[in-house]
Amino acid sequence: MADSAPSFVNAADLPSRSGTNYPASVAAAVRGREKRVLGDPFGLDQFGVNLTTLAPGAASSHRHWHEREDEFIYVLDGEIVLLDDAGAHRLTAGMCVGFKAGVANGHCLINKSNAPATFLEVGSRSPDECSSYPDIDLKGVKAGGKWLFTKKDGSAY
Repeated sequence: MADSAPSFVNAADLPSRSGTNYPASVAAAVRGREKRVLGDPFGLDQFGVNLTTLAPGAASSHRHWHEREDEFIYVLDGEIVLLDDAGAHRLTAGMCVGFKAGVANGHCLINKSNAPATFLEVGSRSPDECSSYPDIDLKGVKAGGKWLFTKKDGSAY
């Protein structure tokens, strides 16, 4: 841990982030998603940890999968629907799900309830990555830690 890093924080005191790197034409799906980045205050760089809250109707992302990064979700509060290649699955507090890097199972979480839902998401932090979006014309490429989203053929939005 860096000398200036705190030994603990109250997650509610961390700033929330509600934006997205998605192109504007596909960004509406995640409107109502709020993240608090939990690992950064401690200087963690091998994995990311987010406390994510979805408002009713909001999605965590578009259905996607990663070539190099594992993902893990633990539901803390509320109810969300996991959409993956096998269909829709109801997840409630205490349930968890994981996605192995390189497994082409497009997935996302959607809050279809009338109340907010909160979950922890933990994932690898590869500086270079590719993500595939089976339902929309979107491709994500991360190089040197910076994401670039294009159409599947590589052309710009």
